[in-house]
Amino acid sequence: MKTAELVFMPAWSISHLVPMMEMAKLFVARYEQLSVTILIMKYPVEIGLGSYIESLLSTTIPHFRFLEVPQTDPNTYMSKPPHTRFSAFIETQKAHVRDIVFDIARSETTQFKGCIIDMFCITLADIADELNVPSYVFSAPSASFLGLMFHLQSLVDEHNIDVTEYKDSDAELFVPSYTNPVPAKVLPSVLLDKEGGSALFVSIARRLRETKGIVVNTFMELESHALKSLAADIKIPVFYPVGPVLNLTGEGKNSEEKTIILRWLDEQPPSSVVFMCFGSFGSFREDQVKEIALALERSKHHFLWSLRPPRPKDKTKVPLEYSNLEKVIPPGFLERTAGIGKVIGWAPQVSVLSHQAIGGFVSHCGWNSILESLWFGVPMGTWPLYAEQQMNAFKMVSELGIAVDIKIDYRNDHNMKTEVIVRAEEIESKIMEMMMDETRSEMRMKVKEMKEKSRLAVMEKGSSYAAIGRLIEEIIM
Repeated sequence: MKTAELVFMPAWSISHLVPMMEMAKLFVARYEQLSVTILIMKYPVEIGLGSYIESLLSTTIPHFRFLEVPQTDPNTYMSKPPHTRFSAFIETQKAHVRDIVFDIARSETTQFKGCIIDMFCITLADIADELNVPSYVFSAPSASFLGLMFHLQSLVDEHNIDVTEYKDSDAELFVPSYTNPVPAKVLPSVLLDKEGGSALFVSIARRLRETKGIVVNTFMELESHALKSLAADIKIPVFYPVGPVLNLTGEGKNSEEKTIILRWLDEQPPSSVVFMCFGSFGSFREDQVKEIALALERSKHHFLWSLRPPRPKDKTKVPLEYSNLEKVIPPGFLERTAGIGKVIGWAPQVSVLSHQAIGGFVSHCGWNSILESLWFGVPMGTWPLYAEQQMNAFKMVSELGIAVDIKIDYRNDHNMKTEVIVRAEEIESKIMEMMMDETRSEMRMKVKEMKEKSRLAVMEKGSSYAAIGRLIEEIIM
């Protein structure tokens, strides 16, 4: 009997590649006659994936194979506008990916069953179409956000509406995947981009409709309204909510720094520490950094602050930490807060969130960070920066009531930056609200309940466990 073979095509991003890798592990664990090939398409921007990729390529995992796709000349795509650069990169990879996939399809020892493709690599579905095998899409963003994409695409294609006109608008949109009207001010900047970004996302939504199914890193209990609204639309493929799919054990880099950070947390009282972390690209201008520092100091709460410098213009590497903190924080801040606070660069986020000392998480609201925070039952303060993070913050605050809004419409993106400075008084007030104990905070109780639901979802008989089973049966059987 031939082994079934699936090809996974992840995007070059820690928030996309890692959950896709973890999902592939779930597939193999559930179906022993399955082998997986994961294609590594290296985009020339260093975002902390290097050590993770090296560990994958040097590790032997049963039923897994990792293949690096040959790199192409960056000059062919790095000159494109920021929001369309990655899609241009994927187009340069298509010929190499096609050669690899066709070789797999010709194998006499395996039976090629199809491809699971990151939504931002969706044009690679052309290769599956050539071979007449199904292509499924993996979505790292939420089901609610995908509903927004489908809705905006229908506005463009069926009603001839220019969605870029919502930029700087006070309008509200009635989107089926959300229970409340969506303010235009929280729409992702890429959807409002007239230089190709908006058109690109509309084209992705069109292609998503043509796939066999959409696998999304969420769970029914978190996004029941969105998933039901999507299921009711006969023009949208079947959704498989398989999350939360998390890497809870794989933080291998900077082990010495990790040890120092966790040792410091061991010395803090339970649920006393405010953890501030804003993702791989999360950074602020110096005057905003100073306001955050003042807020932390005034709140008198213990804190662990992952403070990252902005990426220098035209550089492909994201710096992990400031070479001189004294230049960006108020004079004497480190000395005055030495007993209760710690400022770091890179943060082992999962290990920190799982620590009993953490009482709240001020976050950029990347979807993976939200899922991790809920998994460990840590209340959030939302401070989105880029991508679909404003929509995620809206979901957590306005739809579900399981987060505190620090600045829901803040932006630090390619072509839309918030000029306003969030003042220390406002930040301090929101931190105090986030850190309220269970006797005074309904939000903290809701987060605790969602923690339990997230864990039940992936257990046998749970909603996500069942969804993975249905997906495997659909693909393999």
